[in-house]
Amino acid sequence: MSKTKETEVKDTSTEEKIKNAARIVFQKKGYAATRTRDIAEEANINLALLNYYFRTKEKLFEIVMFETLSGFVEAMTGIFNNESTAFEKRIELLANNYIDFAIEFPNVPMFIFSEMRNRPEDLFEKIPAKQFLANSVFVQQFQEKVAAGEIREPNLLHFMMNLLSLVIFPFVGRPFLSVIGGLNEAQFVQLMRERKKLIPVWVKAMFFN
Repeated sequence: MSKTKETEVKDTSTEEKIKNAARIVFQKKGYAATRTRDIAEEANINLALLNYYFRTKEKLFEIVMFETLSGFVEAMTGIFNNESTAFEKRIELLANNYIDFAIEFPNVPMFIFSEMRNRPEDLFEKIPAKQFLANSVFVQQFQEKVAAGEIREPNLLHFMMNLLSLVIFPFVGRPFLSVIGGLNEAQFVQLMRERKKLIPVWVKAMFFN
């Protein structure tokens, strides 16, 4: 019995070691440029052992990205559901947290975009965004402000599409924007950090009376 338990602990430890190494390598190189051999070297294990736990690079990337994304969604729950946070402050916090997250994990925005296009059912089964948003304090406050005449756009989807576009699109369109703007990585990151202050201003100008 003790040997079985010891083996299970060792297996779990190795699996986590591989996933942590994969996060580091995907972060450095991106999905396309990463080889499973790179991940094995980062984890300090042989390639055969990595293939035993995760048969393909795609599967490992999917698991790592979903875990990373789930952690982000869990952190965002507080922003959407903290009853003491004013609606305008939520917009600021949403922009700040997403931009910080996308700077730290640059592969995630494109992963989400790809999953939404190719396998939306899988994505929203693992991350129940619809239920999360519909029952949030954020939506309640939005409806209250519309009823009070403080927000002139009553359609929540229009509001969310504009807000999410302002926050997400620069990261999805990063290669194009970097080329036309002549931006290196540090300059792009600085530009995104400037958006933290600008997005709440733009949203207020678009929607608030």
